[in-house]
Amino acid sequence: MFSQFLQFMFSGVTVGATYALAALGFTLIYNASNVINFAQGEFIMLGGMLTVFFLKTGLPMPVALALAVAIPAAVGVLVEKLAIEPAKGAEVVGLIIITIGASLVLRGVVQIWLGKGAAAFPAFSGDAPIAVGGAALAPQSLWVLGTTAVIVVALWLFFNRTLAGKAILATSFDPLAAQLVGINTQWVLLVSFALSAAIGAIGGILLTPITMTSYDVGIMLGLKGFVAAVVGGLGNGLGAVVGGLMVGIIEAMSAGYISSAYKDAVPFLLIFVVLFFLPRGLLGAKATERV
Repeated sequence: MFSQFLQFMFSGVTVGATYALAALGFTLIYNASNVINFAQGEFIMLGGMLTVFFLKTGLPMPVALALAVAIPAAVGVLVEKLAIEPAKGAEVVGLIIITIGASLVLRGVVQIWLGKGAAAFPAFSGDAPIAVGGAALAPQSLWVLGTTAVIVVALWLFFNRTLAGKAILATSFDPLAAQLVGINTQWVLLVSFALSAAIGAIGGILLTPITMTSYDVGIMLGLKGFVAAVVGGLGNGLGAVVGGLMVGIIEAMSAGYISSAYKDAVPFLLIFVVLFFLPRGLLGAKATERV
């Protein structure tokens, strides 16, 4: 019984780490612009699909991985420049619809270019499972968890130890004040979209050897990442990580002990339960009025 619980826990933490990366992407863009970017799931999809494509062309793994992160980052910049920037000043609902439109465009392009079939590439360290307490832990899961931890630490250092990171934080607190002290808020938006897309792509790359990928996997991954961001407290980086892990673990437990048929519904039930008692999420800030 304990080994079964441990197996579900391993599965939940692994996929939850990917949700956490997606939630961090939502958080970065929301803090910089108050935009909820529903194209985030497509950046996750792009990471996996581009890695498969570049490996099939014969490129070495490091080069394929680098391109599979760099291209979505560039796409993120294009989404901001071509879709978000022209709509500056639009209502929040309008901006959300724009990001959904960007998501549909990206999905359609990948479907036409790379096809509808599911694809995968070999795990980074082989498929031989590691026995832990009677449960099997895939080596790729360690890559997911380790890389997620490195990204979280790197983001903390970036925002707290670099001038560029502090500029983004300043913009998130008060864009007008940031402009008055000479911060280029448009540059901050571009960097936020690029970082968000790159982080999402890394999540897609890490998860693909475990779950495979296809042109439409970004829909659900993006939605669950959004649920994780909201559950943890939209705009809170630590909350995004906590929310992602929480969503992943609860999803895995419900699939294992109840039925896998309800796996995709559980995160959305969770968001209702959490927000009923904590309207700003687990680690969301208290409401304040800006003057």
